[in-house]
Amino acid sequence: METDYDFIIVGSGGGAFCAALVMRAAGKRVLILEKTALLGGTTAISGGVMWIPNNRFMAEHGIADSAEQANTYLDHVVGDADDTPGASPERRRTYVDQAPAMIDFLVAQGIKLRRIPVWPDYCDVPGAVAQGRTVTSELFDINTLGVWKKKLRPGFLPLAAHLEEAMQLPDLKRSWTSKKILARVIGRTIISRLRGKHLSSAGEALQGQLLSKTLEMGADIQTEAAVTDLLMEDGRITAVAANVAGKRVIIKTQQGVLLSAGGFSRNQSMRERYIPDTETEWSLTAEGDTGEILEQALDLGAAAAQMETRVGNPVAFPSGHQSAPVIVHGDLAKPHSILVDQSGARFMSEANSYVEVAKDILEHSRKTPAQPSWLILDSQFLATYPLAGNMRGIKKPKSWFDSGFLRCGETIEALANACDINPQALRSTVERFNRFAEQGHDEDFQRGTTRYQRWLGDSLLSPGGETLGAIEQAPFYAIPVYPGDVGTFGGLVTDITASVLRIDGTVINGLYATGTTTASVMGQGCPGAGASIGPALTWGYVAAKAALISPGTTQTKSYTASA
Repeated sequence: METDYDFIIVGSGGGAFCAALVMRAAGKRVLILEKTALLGGTTAISGGVMWIPNNRFMAEHGIADSAEQANTYLDHVVGDADDTPGASPERRRTYVDQAPAMIDFLVAQGIKLRRIPVWPDYCDVPGAVAQGRTVTSELFDINTLGVWKKKLRPGFLPLAAHLEEAMQLPDLKRSWTSKKILARVIGRTIISRLRGKHLSSAGEALQGQLLSKTLEMGADIQTEAAVTDLLMEDGRITAVAANVAGKRVIIKTQQGVLLSAGGFSRNQSMRERYIPDTETEWSLTAEGDTGEILEQALDLGAAAAQMETRVGNPVAFPSGHQSAPVIVHGDLAKPHSILVDQSGARFMSEANSYVEVAKDILEHSRKTPAQPSWLILDSQFLATYPLAGNMRGIKKPKSWFDSGFLRCGETIEALANACDINPQALRSTVERFNRFAEQGHDEDFQRGTTRYQRWLGDSLLSPGGETLGAIEQAPFYAIPVYPGDVGTFGGLVTDITASVLRIDGTVINGLYATGTTTASVMGQGCPGAGASIGPALTWGYVAAKAALISPGTTQTKSYTASA
């Protein structure tokens, strides 16, 4: 590792590698500094999905989209608000223009990508695409990384399965299609292993590909290298200080520093300041998501906004709070279940997007206790669907019952008592929902009335019944559900070049940011799957292109930012 580079990147999320590739393609010297022992950030342990409007794969499959249509959609989903400067109309339109260009750049570098056949946009508003705008990685042989394989953060999917294949595996005992998919996945996995390959999927595959190409193109990468200071001279970032191998090292930069170090999901004190009533243990982010770089930039006078927003996701803890949380979003959308607060009342459509469900739990709990909320279900549910990561079937681990995670009652009233809920209130809620299920329409929250909600439900059921099913077959069960997250969505305010801004709207020259280090271009909304990773890579791409020209001094509208 040298002590003078053209471009320094702090963190190793998707945006980091994308920016490094742009710089190396231009012949610039690049250094990536990752404070943890593993590369890839939260992106590597995620689905690795990117929301990319008007992308090349949509066109190849005959799916109509355009920049105009995507902008119309974002205008409806995100809107304009004075407190979401990260999602200004100018930044939204820049994203719509640059996201497909970023994908084209990666493909030109040899990165193998694909679209998921169907993952609908989350909102049924003008501009939505029924099939979705998702892009993800092809399967990738991480054995090709050599010694760097051990430095790539492992993903969540052990099989050589595309995401859409993995999503259908829980239907194994109900669907011949799922049986065929499992056979295909097992065969693919066995054959690849016999050939000395280790095919990875989802975020691990995406980050593995990007890491491999970044190394091939000659960027320097240093793990266990925590940046402790952003150093400024004459109003411009000119160097960083980092702890490398136990020593403080000053590393100079000619063209700037990109912050791609995640958000603050793992920093409880920052949560209490910006997102009260939430816990670090509810987060599925990588352990390095602790916000120090964000605080360093704030100390330099950078503006922050949207700090109260998260990429929420409902979670449960089958093995106790000492273990990692398990996402239960898909469970909530299946028939024969409802989510209630601690008074026994429903308060949302359980089939909404994960961001909306977690947001609703958190906001509702500030009026009525709902942390945890209770997922109420019957024996039909357990016999048909997985629960909290455990495959379908009435028999569940004894530890679930012993620990109190899974509550049970022969009647609704008995279940209510086991959950410390008013029995009459829960009985009334269940009976009301059962009437809705019988008539095929949820009068209270319109569950199952959007394309996305129906897609999230049970695709093997007849149209209209994908998410509704009566809770009527004893015994009855319940598990506690918390408003978890897969990242924060607030942070440094950046302009259309990904340059970090001061509160007065002027640029901090030489400082760029992307990913969850920034105030999201999606504002308070979430248009579809990949609304975090897509922007992370795109703004990394934009930042590197801007730094190649020169760190400018653009002016933007001033506003009141988070202190």
